[in-house]
Amino acid sequence: MSDVGYFWFEIIALVVLVAVLLADVLIIFKRPHIPSAKESAIWIGFYALLAVVFGLVLLLLFNAEKSSQFYAGWLTEYSLSLDNLFVFVIIMSRFSVPKKYQQEVLMVGVVLALILRGLFIWAGAALIENFSWIFFVFGGFLVYTAYHQAFRSHTDEEETEGRLIVWLRRRVQVSPDFDGSKIRTTIDGKKMFTPMLIVFVAIAATDVLFAFDSIPAIFGITTDPFIVFTANIFALMGLRQLYFLLGGLLDSLIYLKYGIAFILAFIGVKLVAHAMHVNELPFINGGKHIEWAPEITTNTSLLVIVGAVVISAVASLVVAEKPKK
Repeated sequence: MSDVGYFWFEIIALVVLVAVLLADVLIIFKRPHIPSAKESAIWIGFYALLAVVFGLVLLLLFNAEKSSQFYAGWLTEYSLSLDNLFVFVIIMSRFSVPKKYQQEVLMVGVVLALILRGLFIWAGAALIENFSWIFFVFGGFLVYTAYHQAFRSHTDEEETEGRLIVWLRRRVQVSPDFDGSKIRTTIDGKKMFTPMLIVFVAIAATDVLFAFDSIPAIFGITTDPFIVFTANIFALMGLRQLYFLLGGLLDSLIYLKYGIAFILAFIGVKLVAHAMHVNELPFINGGKHIEWAPEITTNTSLLVIVGAVVISAVASLVVAEKPKK
């Protein structure tokens, strides 16, 4: 397919995906409820099937490389989104958000994440287009993030958000209780914000932190902004249903963070290797390309990503099932 054909495919695909997300938002706000495990599983399966079909369409209309890049990017972003859920659980628990309105909070979080990632993708694509050395920066950042991912606890994020919330509470008057899903309420004739505002701010702060990790990671797989953005959309679809489906199971996935850390480190190394291949920095190898650096293929990346997630998840579940002495 020509460049013009690919452009129109991008437009049509983005319109369809945005329409699906809008329909999801309308369903939530018109009928707030606690989804059952069956309902959540159906929606997750539906969104996963959409992603698989989308990858097949890329294969049929374009080539296997674009399809592989999408699948690898989608799985990478999905695994990083799972880490988001741990922090979402902390936020919901800390502020005692009524279960009936948790879907709305999660949907707002998904929309915010999509907007923030869209901005990061635009900025990242512009940097890659103009500065080939940015791959060194992205690669080093991902290796650092992998170390941080492996050895930090979710309490670290909680403390960061706690400082932000304390700062916000000092400047904004917040009611003691929720008023449905409203952000503003009136108490004794005085208008003030509800705790829902604090929850949204905490979710937004989390989205910003995770966007810093996820965008460099997927640019290590593909530099096509369209595939990067669609992989992010599909990764965020079904995230709120996954929250309700997994529930307490999230606490059992104790080794998942190591699997995610391995993925980030692997992609970081891949980015550095690629940076060496396209090197133009005068103080590295005299500004010449470093040809002996290994080039890791997309299919290899796909196998590593799937393997890391599966092994870490299975190991977590096996340990969780062992009876405590």
